[in-house]
Amino acid sequence: MLLSQTAEYALRAMTWLATQSPDVPVRARDLSEGTGIPLHYLSKILRRLVIANVLVSQKGQGGGFALAREPEAIRFEDILAAVDAYPKSGRCAFGWGACNEDDPCPLHEPWSHLNDSLHHWATTTTLADAVTGSSGRGRG
Repeated sequence: MLLSQTAEYALRAMTWLATQSPDVPVRARDLSEGTGIPLHYLSKILRRLVIANVLVSQKGQGGGFALAREPEAIRFEDILAAVDAYPKSGRCAFGWGACNEDDPCPLHEPWSHLNDSLHHWATTTTLADAVTGSSGRGRG
């Protein structure tokens, strides 16, 4: 698994919300059913996404969750950072603490390529890109 379970769930939940009507907040229970994410786990993720200002929540009758911005303005990087799943730069995959080009570990070069690719993907892909590429299932 390239990303953690939490990261995958956060991306799944946010993408599912991007397919819903922006005018109607989605209850956590409905989001859980629509995405297959366990409600208890999802609730923790949603709380972190609200704190990071990528989601808004409304309490009470008719309340729920909605995107804080248009899907075009929410990058995958924003979502991954909200759930602390964005890879830390300078982290040594070989376990040496930190490494760099001057003092590389045996995995430094391939690990750097992977991190660069992930960084490019996360910073250039938005929820709108994900929704445009989807089949439209789950539209509300």
